Amino acid sequence: MRIPFLQPRRRDYALEPLRIADSPAVSLLHREDFVRPWTDGEFAALLEQDTVFGYAARETGQGSKPPVGFVLARLAAGEGEILTVAVARSHRRQGLGWQLMDAVLRELHAQRAEALFLEVDETNVAAIALYRRLGFREVGKRPNYYRSAEHGPTGALVMRRDLR
Repeated sequence: MRIPFLQPRRRDYALEPLRIADSPAVSLLHREDFVRPWTDGEFAALLEQDTVFGYAARETGQGSKPPVGFVLARLAAGEGEILTVAVARSHRRQGLGWQLMDAVLRELHAQRAEALFLEVDETNVAAIALYRRLGFREVGKRPNYYRSAEHGPTGALVMRRDLR
């Protein structure tokens, strides 16, 4: 017997291109997870670059509300790079990280990119598992790349996914 009110509500999200106007909202999201969060000015400056693109996720039917997740990427010389990705804590474990990464992968396939790179904190077990499920493999390490209040200095895993 299923009791509907005890089942977690699965949310639906709409993904749309990240806009400069989203910079203040994504800066707030970024602050949830990063010791040195990027400012809205830094996000705006990145989004003004021709090589940078991203996607914002909003709950379906909430088009005017701030995004609950986003990904920012760059494509240069046939290689993509995830610059940053964040999902609001209240929206995690809903498949949103997968959807955001899938949107970037689709864009890079359409642009005929050869590979996608990213760096992830070596202590971020959930993100590493997601990236491995998406076909990324570890290709390097950067010691003391991140800082966290919980772990102090931590290393970054450099991961790559071939796209061809």
